Amino acid sequence: MLPDILYIYLGVVNLAAFALFGIDKRRARKHRWRIPERRLLAISAAGGSLGALTGMYVFRHKTRHRLFAWGVPLLFLAHIGLLVLAIGGVRG
Repeated sequence: MLPDILYIYLGVVNLAAFALFGIDKRRARKHRWRIPERRLLAISAAGGSLGALTGMYVFRHKTRHRLFAWGVPLLFLAHIGLLVLAIGGVRG
């Protein structure tokens, strides 16, 4: 079993990623200062890939950028793999 703090971390980082995609989309519409793509990708890589992926499609943001369209789903799959290993791996 994973420690509770890891679940809390994943919840917070995914909510933050989701929010950042929404904030960046709103700023894009208003022609205001934007959140750097590097920061959006960093929070995705730091465990927020589910929140980022959800934010991309809820806000229809960055879905046409190849780096995001391929990168965030690949990060999500990698995170799922890491969680499976952390929880106990595949038993066979």
